[in-house]
Amino acid sequence: MTESTRARLRRMPSLTGTKEPVDPASFPDEPVSAFLTWLDEAEAAGVPEPHVMSLSTVDAAGVPDTRMLILKDVDERGWAFATTDSSRKGGQLAANQLAALTFWWQPQIRSVRIRGSAVSASPEESLKDLRARAPEAQAEIDPDDWTLWWVQPTRVEFWQGSPDRRDTRLIYTKEEGEWRFSPRS
Repeated sequence: MTESTRARLRRMPSLTGTKEPVDPASFPDEPVSAFLTWLDEAEAAGVPEPHVMSLSTVDAAGVPDTRMLILKDVDERGWAFATTDSSRKGGQLAANQLAALTFWWQPQIRSVRIRGSAVSASPEESLKDLRARAPEAQAEIDPDDWTLWWVQPTRVEFWQGSPDRRDTRLIYTKEEGEWRFSPRS
């Protein structure tokens, strides 16, 4: 059965979205503005739920764990999401604050990957985020158990895929507090 699965997977189309033009020279000096532009473009193109992302953490044994979450905010502090402290991800973040986020916008063959440290927001900011949720979503959450986290990036990669596999990577790395930009094809 393995060989037939392998053949089936090879037959499936991939990178079938619309390739958007990417001009590295048009990218800003920092990644937040670039992300917000791509988010605007994804929303304008009708990408379903462009604010949904995967969050990857590691457990106590160093085993990766990934799940889908909703982006709460983006600014100079980083990318924000929230969770209960009593959840698996909350416990993993309390033990090891290294995290990665990934956005996938298939219709545009675009992805954004963010790596960095997750830093908890103040209790007041976390409570404000909780109170912004629908009443039904708040009903079973103890406010003291809710934390808004900010992933403060050290690396952000903008990936523009291409059906011919000539993908473009636009990489920001933070070194000594400054962003460095590196386009790669």
